[in-house]
Amino acid sequence: MKELVAKINAEFETFTTETESLIEKGVKAAGARARKSTLEMEKMLKEFRKLSIEESKK
Repeated sequence: MKELVAKINAEFETFTTETESLIEKGVKAAGARARKSTLEMEKMLKEFRKLSIEESKK
């Protein structure tokens, strides 16, 4: 689970960087990269939820 949390944090950093580029610099391609990042985070967060439920049942 630690590895998954590290991946989520790394993806969030990517999202943060891309959204800053979009908002502050007006880089439109950064918007597409930020959206892609949210999709990746969604998958990982669902996996985290699944693992955390399994852990709580132990």
